[in-house]
Amino acid sequence: RRVVRQSKFRHVFGQPVKADQMYEDIRVSKVTWDSSFCAVNPKFVAIIVESGGGGAFIVLPLAKTGRVDKNHPLVTGHTAPVLDIDWCPHNDNVIASASEDTTVMVWQIPDYVPVRNVTEPVVTLEGHSKRVGIISWHPTARNVLLSAGCDNLVILWNVGTGEMLLVLEDMHTDLIYNVGWNRNGSLLVTTCKDKKVRVIDPRKQQVVAGRGPALVPWLTRVTNRDGGFGAAAHPPTTALAPQKNFEEPIALQEMDTSNGVLLPFYDPDSSIVYLCGKGDSSIRYFEITDEAPYVHYLNTYSSKEPQRGMGFMPKRGLDVSKCEIARFFKLHERKCEPIVMTVPRKSDLFQDDLYPDTPGPEPALEADEWLSGKDAEPILISLRDGYVPVKNRELKVVKKNILDSKPPPGRRHSHSTCNPDFSPALEEVLEEIRALKETVQAQEKRISDLENKLCQFTN
Repeated sequence: RRVVRQSKFRHVFGQPVKADQMYEDIRVSKVTWDSSFCAVNPKFVAIIVESGGGGAFIVLPLAKTGRVDKNHPLVTGHTAPVLDIDWCPHNDNVIASASEDTTVMVWQIPDYVPVRNVTEPVVTLEGHSKRVGIISWHPTARNVLLSAGCDNLVILWNVGTGEMLLVLEDMHTDLIYNVGWNRNGSLLVTTCKDKKVRVIDPRKQQVVAGRGPALVPWLTRVTNRDGGFGAAAHPPTTALAPQKNFEEPIALQEMDTSNGVLLPFYDPDSSIVYLCGKGDSSIRYFEITDEAPYVHYLNTYSSKEPQRGMGFMPKRGLDVSKCEIARFFKLHERKCEPIVMTVPRKSDLFQDDLYPDTPGPEPALEADEWLSGKDAEPILISLRDGYVPVKNRELKVVKKNILDSKPPPGRRHSHSTCNPDFSPALEEVLEEIRALKETVQAQEKRISDLENKLCQFTN
């Protein structure tokens, strides 16, 4: 007689939120690219949208559900469509965007809703020669951002100084499909159009493991991204390979015959992999264990409408009082629908077994420490009393002045040495500009607060 496997996640079920808790009237981007088009954190949901004359995405406070005003300000600045967005794990007000215009931009999003479009990024990172389709923040080091472009380059940036840290070239022979960090950010894994998986040590700039043809990287981070283009005879497959041995997958899971690209999300706290097919209308989820057969199918959440993209909430943004273990933000053509994954429990008390300590918003390393060879595990926090997002922390970019390290050749003098009165005058102008910016921001906040009060009265 078959013994039923014991698992606390066997009865996990998905449920869409009520209609008034959705985000309606959003023109989701129609760009043909395989990113998720949506990024969420405990404060905001960001969605790549259609926009004329360049690329844009919209940022909404999580609580601002319902119909979105058609004049709601966008984050605009790219001169071509935005292809990928990613929230900084160490600052809930900072988001990076990658675009077809070959640049990566990093933005500071205020806690209040701005009155006008946000058009000035904190820093623009230029180094790719073709469109940039993938960005990913380092999980433990402050201000380290990875970008991968169609020029087959992977570049690591220090956002705090706006400079390149590392350029990984001559490692990929074709288009890079996906990039993922391991838990402490010491290694990264890539999947490529040449059907090879590469585990890369970025600081040594070398491939430490690789195999082909393969569809899937390691379990500690991501699963198949490029498996959706097989013909019906070769359905998308999800394979899990052990981290140190890429000769054979330890488990092979055949999916359906749909042509959609699989968007994978892995929750290391519960060891559950969620697979969302782009253009599909379901989310399949599997539990991963240490013993054979390793992959255990749990269930499928199905709905009527296909998803155009999917956002995945970090653990600290979930409602622990309702035993919520995952929350997805499913993009339709004109709306975003949150889907809540819950473990059914009778007790209202905090469930220790469902919520082990999880990575918090504090970085474990500085960018220079990581670059010099240091590694550190994420700094964990308890969710026992729920998580309260920290106040707006400003990202300061200190660009290194090349003139400091290279004295000008010959008898050229800077303006400040020629004219001693120039420097104080410039300082005065800069100070005045700063003061004016602060005044404008204060007025925008005041207008936003008044609009919110007016909305409450009209409601």
